[in-house]
Amino acid sequence: MKQWLFQPPELIHLHRTHMVAALHSPAQQRLAQIEQMRRTVIAEGRSAAGMLMNEWSDRSWIERSWRRCLEAGQRPEHRLTFDLVPAQARRRTEEANHALLKAAKPLLDKLGRAIANSHYFAILTDPQGVVIDYNGPIDTSDQRARLLARVGVDLSEQAVGTTAIGAVLAELRPVWLHRAEHFFNDTAVFSCAGAPLFGPDGRCAGMLDLTGIEVSERPELKHLVAQWARSIENSLALAQPHALLLRLNWPGCNLGEDGDGLVGLDRDGNVVAVNTAARQMLAQLVSGPQRPHCSELFAMPWELLFDAARRDRAVEVPLWSGLTLQVLAQSPGGPASAVAAANGPALGYERPLPLPLRDVEAALIRKAVDEAHGNVKEAAQRLGISRATVYRKLGRR
Repeated sequence: MKQWLFQPPELIHLHRTHMVAALHSPAQQRLAQIEQMRRTVIAEGRSAAGMLMNEWSDRSWIERSWRRCLEAGQRPEHRLTFDLVPAQARRRTEEANHALLKAAKPLLDKLGRAIANSHYFAILTDPQGVVIDYNGPIDTSDQRARLLARVGVDLSEQAVGTTAIGAVLAELRPVWLHRAEHFFNDTAVFSCAGAPLFGPDGRCAGMLDLTGIEVSERPELKHLVAQWARSIENSLALAQPHALLLRLNWPGCNLGEDGDGLVGLDRDGNVVAVNTAARQMLAQLVSGPQRPHCSELFAMPWELLFDAARRDRAVEVPLWSGLTLQVLAQSPGGPASAVAAANGPALGYERPLPLPLRDVEAALIRKAVDEAHGNVKEAAQRLGISRATVYRKLGRR
């Protein structure tokens, strides 16, 4: 059989074609873009504003993180040790995050099974970036994985530079980070997605991270980790002691799913717990006092919400903005909450019932009188009605 001492010309051409194609593949183009960004920002000290957009998201937060690292005296070539915080500090961290750990544990177990074949694993940290739990397919034979998957290891930006963990805690939004977008050379083997966790008081309670080592880029994991972070937030809100739970959503949306806003009230109608969705639906939960009263949220007598819980059916509730939300009020241990606890979120509820118009009118008039410091004439002028109507609607003589 004739053998070639050298490759025939057509085979050489084929190999060259494959090499050129590989160099121009989307994956290689991404890595080349990252290297160009690093030269511009880290080596040359110039802004990469025009380069920090890709098909997935704005990447300007990466430059901000790199600059913070440089200002702290860090350099990409510095070696990392992935230190554990002292034992006493680890115990304090575990105690301080007991509620988060309890709420997240069953969900991390489910997430670990969901990503079992992805070559990514999950990391849960406190607000300072210290690992408090982890789950998923961790290759214990890989020292790089063992260094990260340890309770008590400090993965903050100050300790290990730009990562999804540090970026999330600085930016308080979901991020995706690939390979050399990490600041240090030692972390350029990782790819990770992260999302912040907000507690029932609205403050950052930590973050959830998905990390892979020398893996293909998976920007869709940013959406996945954000969904699981939302589930953990909901679990935290539900665990907060409350006398009444309000599930909120816009008219036409199903109630009983992870996208619901959650508001917990005490017996006096004070807000004691909220989730991120509720803060997005009700501006008063963001700009108002830390523990507003539900009468500041809804344009109706707040006592009617407790009455609605006994009906076990969603109602349409007016907001002071003129918008309307559908609300399912649930008492702890009531029928709806018992079903949800046993079976998980329901697929939906019957069409919400509107609250009686007379109750809504009375609430609006009462608020106008309160804002006028009891001056009925002034309140009537603001509302464009007569004083007699004010007295009649409020049942006064």
